[in-house]
Order: sequence, then structure tokens, then C-alpha cells
Amino acid sequence: MERKVYLTNTDIEEAVSYYLGRLDEAAAGVKIELVDVREALGRVTAKPVFARVSAPNHNAAAMDGIMAVAERTFSASETNPVDLKPIEDFDYVNTGQLIRDPYDCVILVEDLQELEDGKVRITAAASPWQHIRPIGEDIVAGEMVLPENHRIRPIDIGAVLNSGVRQIEVYERIRIGIMPTGNEITEDYDHLEPGNYFDTNSWTFCAMVEEWGGIPDRISPVPDREEDLKSALMQLLERNHIVIVNAGSSAGIRDYTAHLVEEMGELVFHGLAIRPGKPTVLGIVDGKPVIGVPGFPGSAFLAFEEIVGPVFRKLQRTRISQLPRIDAVVSKRVVSSLKYREYIRVKVGKVDEKLIATPLSRGAGVTMSLVRADGLMIIPRNSEGYEAGETVSVELTRDMSDIENTIVSIGSHDLIMDYMATLLEKREAGPGEPKIHLSSAHVGSMGGILALSRGEAHMAPIHLLDEQTGEYNTSYIEKYLGNRKIALVKGVKRQQGFMVAKGNPKNIRSIEDLARKDVVFVNRQKGSGTRILTDYLLKKNHIDNSLIKGYDRDMTTHMAVAAAVSAGTADVGVGVFSAAKAMGLDFIPIGVEEYDFAIPEQFMETEMIRAFLEVLRSEDFRKILEELGGYEYYEEQ
Repeated sequence: MERKVYLTNTDIEEAVSYYLGRLDEAAAGVKIELVDVREALGRVTAKPVFARVSAPNHNAAAMDGIMAVAERTFSASETNPVDLKPIEDFDYVNTGQLIRDPYDCVILVEDLQELEDGKVRITAAASPWQHIRPIGEDIVAGEMVLPENHRIRPIDIGAVLNSGVRQIEVYERIRIGIMPTGNEITEDYDHLEPGNYFDTNSWTFCAMVEEWGGIPDRISPVPDREEDLKSALMQLLERNHIVIVNAGSSAGIRDYTAHLVEEMGELVFHGLAIRPGKPTVLGIVDGKPVIGVPGFPGSAFLAFEEIVGPVFRKLQRTRISQLPRIDAVVSKRVVSSLKYREYIRVKVGKVDEKLIATPLSRGAGVTMSLVRADGLMIIPRNSEGYEAGETVSVELTRDMSDIENTIVSIGSHDLIMDYMATLLEKREAGPGEPKIHLSSAHVGSMGGILALSRGEAHMAPIHLLDEQTGEYNTSYIEKYLGNRKIALVKGVKRQQGFMVAKGNPKNIRSIEDLARKDVVFVNRQKGSGTRILTDYLLKKNHIDNSLIKGYDRDMTTHMAVAAAVSAGTADVGVGVFSAAKAMGLDFIPIGVEEYDFAIPEQFMETEMIRAFLEVLRSEDFRKILEELGGYEYYEEQ
């Protein structure tokens, strides 16, 4: 489509949307670089970053005290104290240090009575794995640390290094040529002749580009001579992704910008319905955007922010905005000590007209909460915390427009949710459509059902087996969400099974093996579909869970279960094939289940859910399932 518009009043949203749609060639021309993550601040990831190692990569003490054998403390009480012998029963340990075999718990130093012979006395039993940070508590090898098109923040650098990755692929920094023009413009800031003006706009532009993360390429003011302007413009085009011509965009006798753009390439727009900034020029030369902004500072700044900004963001795949403080409803109870002012990272999403803040994992070592957070919630000193449903203040660390276009998914964990989020980020939005994001909180299938019942999520990924009928999900929706209209969108079929070490050294073959004395199990959290499946199989086979060593030790994700098995702290756990494959484990299938999405019907026609369903049914998603393995695609989709 060809368009030549001279000093008209084109709507700015229409103009920018159309112009951005014409810049696919310019965006495709941005190169990908391999850089050291330590020098990547402000850069934008060109591909997702996956963890190479787990963090911590060893079972670590979470407190100062002693590491002990839990089984030898079971008889301890106030009336029956137990004395532990050094080395044989315990050894001293500091926070962060390695927990060595055969020790499997940490007892706090304040809970000990040191005796003269080197022994210590305890008056309370310890439970296995108390006060121990397990391998992969923060980051699990194979887990996505950063998504594609993510601008690197200081905390991201630490998280990526913590995951064992040093080099990452990023887009090259966008270079913006800045060309001030005019016979009356001077950069001699020590002296100003009457009728002249200091060149201030170009330096303002340089600062804005640097703040955005780009590279400004400013040249000295060019006189209003057509041949000089053309030569300067050609040189800037050769070494930059975008060129800005400041002044000369109006219809005066020496305003050459629109003419030069038309002569050298395509004049897309000349004149926008904004004040100040009407005579803005939008053009394309050699496949690159050339933008002429007015000379008056107020007009220049507005045009740079409202037009150059979106163009830069398209090419750099990033977002720039101010982040406000908002009030939100906390989605679950948060308990805090009265002694401290506590800072809790939260995910934020908008469901109907209600902003929902979902607290993320807490703890000094949990850096992934910093990476994934949308904002910061502060619990003041002398407060016990917040109950679910209370209104809290959140200081945002993410653009509010992103949050308003974020799908709030609360429910079961699966690796595919990270890939779905990436595909949504890569999805090209239509003219005037917002970019859609996906926020996943992993609280188990039942947790997702309850979130829907409280109106705190757009969707809940679930895989809940009905013991009576053998069917998945439908009966739970009818039982717990019968008063709401819920659509059950078919997702994927996936293999569940036993994840065991390579070679299956304990020869685990069936559910009965979990009760063997030589087998240590690691479970999923209560309310998760995997926990419900496990309990169903135990009940069906008349197995008492009290006989299973490790039944009460639970994890919140399949990857965390796989990490425990990989680390040797458990012999077996129930999970999906893709998690076992990611951690290099063997897998014994026990069945195929249905991982679906419960979505209130009121959201089915929203742009966000339509985008989600588009990705769910896409060929790119189908290819990801094939690469991960262990999934079946619903052909009727």
C-alpha cells in the first residue's frame, strides 16, 4: 500500500500502528549477538535462557546449628531428652554449608544444650529435611530462567549466573542516528548570537536513547542546504537502525525533511493530529525508519516519546514506561513476623476490574522470585500479615499496561506453561491489539479451582482424576464451581509415571515398590493433581501411605521432584515424562492423564483468551510438544 500524506491531521494511533506494521524489514535486520551475561545489563534476550545447573547444587543448611540424623531424634521430648554424639550423630554446620551423608536434618543452635563431653542434648524431635535447602529449591537445571524478548535487569544477571549460564543470545543494541538541522542552531554553548539557538534537543534525544538501552549517534548541526542534509542522512543510514532528523519537518521554505525522505525512499506520513508536534514526518529509506521531528523543544520531545519510542521498542523488542503504585487484592494468606518489615515479591494481574496480587516464594536465597515479580508488597513491622481478599499496596516493577493484558493462570504446574508464555510473547499482535502475556502461579489443580471460585484467575490448568468414574476434571468443576459458567478447554494428554535415577538402580516397577523399606519417595503438594493421582493409586492397591518413606516430603513442581531424584535425596517421585527427560532420569509410565484449562465463560471472547487459544492450537506449540516428549495433542482441536 502506497501512501503520501502532506501536512494532514492523521490520528496518531492510526499513524503509529500503520507505520509500525511497515517496519518488519527493519526489525528483521536487527542482528543477534552472543554476549557475556555479566556485560548484558539492559540487553534484550533473543532466545529463552535455560538453567544449566540447579541452585543450590547441593543440599544446604538453611540455619546455623548441627546437621543430624533425624531418626535418632524421634524419641526426644521435654521429659525424655536425647544426647547426641559428635560425628556419629551430628556435626556442626553453618548456613549455606553442604549437608553430608548420613545427616538429613538441621537443628537450630538455640535448640541445643552443649554438654561437657562434646555431646549435645535436645528435647524435641527433628523431622527429616527440616531447615535444609534442597537441591534445586531456587532454580532447577533445565528450567527457564528468562524468557525471550526480556530486557536484562541487574537481578537477572545474578539469576542467570546462578543457573550456570555465562553467555546468552541478545539482540544488538539499536543505534539511532540523531541529526540536528538549521542555520540558526549552534553547539557553541559558551556564546550565543542573537537569532541563534543552542542545540538542546539532540542531547535530550541522546539521553532518552541511552535510558532506553539504545546507542545514540549524534552529529553536529547540519545547515539548511539540501545537498548537505542529503549527504548527512545517507551516512547516518549506513551505520544506524533508525535516523531522526530534528527540525526542517514543517512547510517552510527551508524545511527539506519531507522532500528528502520522498526523494530517497517513501514518505509514509507528514502531519499528525497532535499539538505540539503536528509537522512530524514518518518515512522509510533503505528499509529503515526515518523520522522528522519538529524543532520546538515541546514538539520534539512529544514526537520523540510518542513515535520514536514505539519504533525503538519494536526493533529492540522491549518496553519502556513509568511504573506506578497500585492497590490490589492479595490472593492468598500471607503470614509475617511481628518483628520485621517484610518485602514480598508478587505477580499481578487484572481479573475483571480487580487487580490480583499473588505472593511469590519468600526467602533470602530465592532469586527467581525477584526475576518473576511484577511488584513489591511491603508488610509493615508489628503486622501479622494479610488475609486472602485483603487490599494491599503494591509498588510495581512492571508496566501497568502489561499487567492489564496479562492472563492470570493459577493451578497445576507443567513445563508447557513456560513455553506457552514464550509463544504469546512472540505472537504478532494485530493493529491496535495489545501484546498478551501469561502469568502462571503453581498452586496445584485444587488451588486453581479455588482461585476461580474467588474470581482471582482467568484460567486454571487442572488434571483432577475422579476416583469413581475414572474421568478427569468435569466432576470437580461441577462440584466446586457449579454456581459459575465454566468452559473446560481441552489442553494436552500427558504421561505420568515414576521418575527414577538412570538405570533404575532400585528396580522400581509398580506402586507397591513405594512401600519398600529401601525406597525413598518424594511427593507433590496437597491439592495437586499428581498428589491426588498418587493417593488414588495407593488406595486402589490398598497401600498405607504411612509405610512410604518420604511421603510427607512434598514439592510444588514436577521439575523440583525430578531434581530431588536426580540429586539422590529420593529414589522415586511421580511426575510427567518431560520433567524426567529434562533431568536425565528414567521414566516408568503409569498412565495418561488430561491436562486441561478451566476458564470462566465470561473470558472466552476476550482478546487475551483468544490469543491463548490461538497459541494452544498453533503448529509451533505442536512442535514443542513433540520435542518435549510425553504429550499427546487433542486432534479434535
